[in-house]
Amino acid sequence: MNQLFIPKKPISRKLEVGAGVIVSGAVLAAWCLLTYGGVVQSNFLPRPDEVLRAFGVVLADGSLLKHTGVSLTEIYLGFFLSSIIAVPLGLFMGSFRIVAAAVEPLVNFMRYLPVTALIPLLILWIGIGIEEKIAVIFLGTFFQQIVLCADVSGQVSDDLYNVSYTLGANQRQVITRVMLPATLPGVFDTLRVTMGWAWTFLVVAELVAASSGLGYMILQAMRGLHPATIFVGIFTIGFLGLMTDLAFKWAKRMLLPWTATP
Repeated sequence: MNQLFIPKKPISRKLEVGAGVIVSGAVLAAWCLLTYGGVVQSNFLPRPDEVLRAFGVVLADGSLLKHTGVSLTEIYLGFFLSSIIAVPLGLFMGSFRIVAAAVEPLVNFMRYLPVTALIPLLILWIGIGIEEKIAVIFLGTFFQQIVLCADVSGQVSDDLYNVSYTLGANQRQVITRVMLPATLPGVFDTLRVTMGWAWTFLVVAELVAASSGLGYMILQAMRGLHPATIFVGIFTIGFLGLMTDLAFKWAKRMLLPWTATP
């Protein structure tokens, strides 16, 4: 038993799956106990069978797929636009002092602004269409990605750069063959973390002003006093987030095999 609590010590795949099943089963058992046992009324916490029936209803009428498609379009567009700008800017900010001096004050100011407070302005400037949701996701993740990528880049050892210059590497080679490979693992981890934030900002934006999307579906269910449908929306977001997280892990293993743990 003591071997299981040694930091970073690998465990078997069977034990890894078993631990996850036990914890998930315990949560499901507690849910069943609270609902079927009558501890909590179904108006506040729906029973698992009610959630399953609600899932069947929104799946059959096509509304779940429609709202899911809208939310996925919004979040991936906003996240992609943010990442292609923030990642290189953050890497350069962490590696080059002149870039940090130029953009760090503005970045540190903007990243403390609550994006939710900017939603009324975005609605005023852009409207309540898909563009407003993309803008919320962009602003919510952009400045955080810059800071996290700058930290990743700043942690690259100076010895790597010094050795590269000693061996005759030029500036372009140092960036493409030293800085980029050394920072890619951290960049993938940054993208995984900020994708979770992107989902949060998306749902907030759809709850405030939207005509479609999973957040809108949850809001309509709340107004109609359908807690089971609210759970369907929440579980759908959780499932999509989990699949995205697994996709990032898979991509990291495939593209950066040297980072794989034994």
